[in-house]
Amino acid sequence: MKILPDTKVGKWSVGLQTFFLMGAGISALLLNIPNRLSSNDRWWDITAPIIFSATIAAFILGIRALRKHKDYSALVYISVGVGALAILFIFTHSLFISD
Repeated sequence: MKILPDTKVGKWSVGLQTFFLMGAGISALLLNIPNRLSSNDRWWDITAPIIFSATIAAFILGIRALRKHKDYSALVYISVGVGALAILFIFTHSLFISD
């Protein structure tokens, strides 16, 4: 099994998922920094729809790369797995976290 994807669709899936993971990590770090001028929650309110849209797109592209383009690389499988977990989080978020 290859590690890197061969098709353009697989590369987009992995790239968008990387964007999601980096955005979520940076946002988590910024939420823990005290900010006296404004609320840090606004940062999350702006970035969350962008990064979650990216992970949903990465999930769909990853499924397409696996089914249609037969791109069976490890990073595409990881991209689909992370996307599935993120979508599961979106649907179950309100059960565990009260905003």
